[in-house]
Amino acid sequence: MTTKDKAEKPEKAEKLSPDRASGEQQLIRELAALLNETGLSEIEIEKGGLKVRVARQLTVAAVAAPAAMPASAGVAGGAVSAPPADPASHPGAIKSPMVGTAYRAPEPSAANFVEVGAKVAAGQTLLIIEAMKTMNHIPAPKSGTVTAILFENGQPVEYGEPLVIIE
Repeated sequence: MTTKDKAEKPEKAEKLSPDRASGEQQLIRELAALLNETGLSEIEIEKGGLKVRVARQLTVAAVAAPAAMPASAGVAGGAVSAPPADPASHPGAIKSPMVGTAYRAPEPSAANFVEVGAKVAAGQTLLIIEAMKTMNHIPAPKSGTVTAILFENGQPVEYGEPLVIIE
């Protein structure tokens, strides 16, 4: 085999041209910026044989809507209890069935579907999750009293994230 034959024979390992490498770096930067904008923890795309996954670690902090008031105020009212230390393990936790943006009301100027302390019936809409430009109504799986709302209106949510607690 001559040196000319070696030069013409394609190599099995693909080497990236400087233009393609910089294009991939730009794609990764854009995906990382999208993670920050949306609050998602990971994005994965596949295009033209190129598969890119960008992920970040999140520090999970408990979000409690009415927990800002002192515990004695909740006990004095009698209707609202403080959210549990780990809302995901609560038996009445309603978890997000999808990744998306959670809304407490059907539109910005409308009243919220539920408030802490409200009695709900099975099948009643608790919130909406927007995913892929579709508004998904999330119903109450059981009747009870809403004891905690664990998300802010317009907040991005992940699959399995606890959103509401019904007791």
